[in-house]
Amino acid sequence: MLVHAASPEEYIESLPEDRKEIIKEIRNAVKDNLPEGFEETTEHGMITYYVPHSIYPSGYHVNPKDPLPFMAIASQKNYIAVYHMGIYMDDELLRWFMKEYDKAATTKLDMGKSCIRFKNPKKAPVDLIGMLSAKLTPKKYIELYEASVKSVKR
Repeated sequence: MLVHAASPEEYIESLPEDRKEIIKEIRNAVKDNLPEGFEETTEHGMITYYVPHSIYPSGYHVNPKDPLPFMAIASQKNYIAVYHMGIYMDDELLRWFMKEYDKAATTKLDMGKSCIRFKNPKKAPVDLIGMLSAKLTPKKYIELYEASVKSVKR
């Protein structure tokens, strides 16, 4: 379900009623916990958080004109998704998240590399998503990103 919206508020307003509230809650949890330096926008049909060029002028290696992506929240056809790019770059963070998910959630973890899917949005552990968003500063994320890009280029 690709949503074209000019702002996060417009994105949320365009969603079906049963998705609006949970997306608002997740967005608020992320915004309340996200370290200073990340910025919010809408891109690729999602609410996205990124490291701006003012902090990381090199931008995203795939297209340096784009700022460095960090997190995203999306209402997909069959689930709500939270994308966290740092979670697959940092094994310690991944282990922490999996352990905390078992404590915080009543559903089985459904996760890809950076995508955490919630097929029953009402059961999404919103507080845990907020805690996850607080775990990496832009500086630490850039370090992980650069190490990841270097290891792929070898």
